[in-house]
Amino acid sequence: MKKLFIKIFPATVTNEISGYKIATWTFMLLSVISAVRSCIHLLAPDGGANTIAGLDLSQGAANVVFAFGLWGLSQLIYALIQLLVAFRYRKLVPFMYMLLIFETIGRMVVGHVKPPIVLHTVPGGVANYIILPLAILMLILSLMENKPKLFSKN
Repeated sequence: MKKLFIKIFPATVTNEISGYKIATWTFMLLSVISAVRSCIHLLAPDGGANTIAGLDLSQGAANVVFAFGLWGLSQLIYALIQLLVAFRYRKLVPFMYMLLIFETIGRMVVGHVKPPIVLHTVPGGVANYIILPLAILMLILSLMENKPKLFSKN
């Protein structure tokens, strides 16, 4: 069981493949499919809601709740990856800050290109203006070699 844990959560992150190459090639294919699917949802005028998923856009409320449920699941998975990096793969922290920066900028752009009709200020919209500069600053600090003793391991 410990060996399986170490295979799933290695102490050192490398670019070596320990299993069958077909698993890596399949993962690459699935990653490309995910990227294409994401671009369709991002770029299609209806986000693919009607044209691909067949959702009846005249029945908005149920479909919006459904979409928010899917979005919540995606956020939870992303948060689990962030926690895994924070507690097990800290060398990937700068990479994760880059992802956070791109994701935040992306949400801001999507909100500008496809503006929602809202009843009040969206908390996430306000948080973007806090998270983005904070993530940029933390990325810079995570890349710096000379760290103050306050932030060192000792």
